[in-house]
Amino acid sequence: MKRSRFSEEQIIEILNTRLKRLLADAMLDNAALKDLVGKEW
Repeated sequence: MKRSRFSEEQIIEILNTRLKRLLADAMLDNAALKDLVGKEW
């Protein structure tokens, strides 16, 4: 079995960081869309 370059903790941290960034981007997109819809009505 090939040894991983990263420890389990490092992998989790990289994933948790990426997930936080994705969530923040999604929330920004959502807020922008709400602003657009709010201004149109």
